[in-house]
Amino acid sequence: PCPSPSPHRLLPSFQSTGFLFFFFAAGGLGPGAASMSLEFRSECDDIEEAKSPSNTSVAAVAVKNGDASVYKIIHGYLKQKNNSIIKVAANVARKAASNKYSTTDSRLSRKTSDVFDTLLQKQQSKWGTKTGPLLSGICYCIASCSMILLNKVVLSSYNFNAGVSLMLYQNLISVVILVILELFRLISTEKLTWKLIKIWIPVNLIFIGMLVTGMYSLKYINVAMVTILKNMTNILTALGEIYIFRKGQNKKVWAALFLMIVSAVCGGITDLSFHLIGYTWQILNCFLTAGYSLTLRRLMDTAKQSTKSGSLNEVSMVLLNNALSIPFALILIVIFNEWEYVYQTEVIRDPMFWVFATASGLLGLAISFSSVWFLHQTGPTTYSLVGSLNKIPISVAGILLFNVPVSVENLCSIGFGLFAGIFFAKAKMS
Repeated sequence: PCPSPSPHRLLPSFQSTGFLFFFFAAGGLGPGAASMSLEFRSECDDIEEAKSPSNTSVAAVAVKNGDASVYKIIHGYLKQKNNSIIKVAANVARKAASNKYSTTDSRLSRKTSDVFDTLLQKQQSKWGTKTGPLLSGICYCIASCSMILLNKVVLSSYNFNAGVSLMLYQNLISVVILVILELFRLISTEKLTWKLIKIWIPVNLIFIGMLVTGMYSLKYINVAMVTILKNMTNILTALGEIYIFRKGQNKKVWAALFLMIVSAVCGGITDLSFHLIGYTWQILNCFLTAGYSLTLRRLMDTAKQSTKSGSLNEVSMVLLNNALSIPFALILIVIFNEWEYVYQTEVIRDPMFWVFATASGLLGLAISFSSVWFLHQTGPTTYSLVGSLNKIPISVAGILLFNVPVSVENLCSIGFGLFAGIFFAKAKMS
């Protein structure tokens, strides 16, 4: 016979519909519990009902075998007013798995734990599976577009003639943020050893040249033409792969590369804001960008062997590039006498200039993380295609925001160049 129920042993009424859904879904109270779900019921009555043959839930089986531990655990967590169904499931599973039952009850406990663990994993992965690729892709596109446009604002709209100093400021922001994240153990990076630095210096020098030439080209050329001329990098990279890595390309790739050459020539001829110095900087930038990717690919294995862990993750490469760039940038600032220009120019006294400059530095780091995140969520094929499609909104935004003088012929050459970039990405996929 069941003892008379005491107040502390009564099951509280279910004030939350979440609790009601959980027990109906799990079958913990059986089909006959619907009419009594809002009443106080003794724990003993619940156990007696769970023993009935019509109740086939996991909790009922536990009670039927003479041990109501799992059922009591559920009651305990509900009494604590834990409103999260997933938390209740996870805590019940952990508690049930940790108890030492007899042989029969131990198997039942493991089975109960597996049921709730499966439920927890499904609920947690459901959101990430659906939104991960989309969210990472959006972050990558926004960071990439905004970085180019902000650099254009700082260098062109504010007429700032110190590209190396801007690069130094952006690299300092990236290094400070990465160091802070590592101090809080949110990221892990490889320790900078002299052996690793010596291997990485050639890559870093090309990286600095790539950043500086890219900034100076943006100062003189409109954003749309910069994106079209960047296609020349693909041509140089393909040629480098043939001579360095002995890697051939298929006919579709060569056809796409030919279209890129035609689009670049047509774009330059029809460009109403043509600037020889800007085009020179951009062509040099294409050579350095292609050299950076080829050199990085060639020295990657050697760099990994020089680390203690035998690997070099993307975060470590970002920190390595930005940290090693600082001393070289300081030397270039002295050589080009930029420090005197920066000290005397009035633009650095404008607060909005520092807002844009700081935002561009943050976006530089955001591009590094979002590109790694997007590549992990999707793959190289999707990453390459989205990178090519991303040039379309950049070109359109550059023309609209900076009032670039264009003609019908120039717009056609820009559109042709964007099509060539997409065709190249699809050719590489095949």
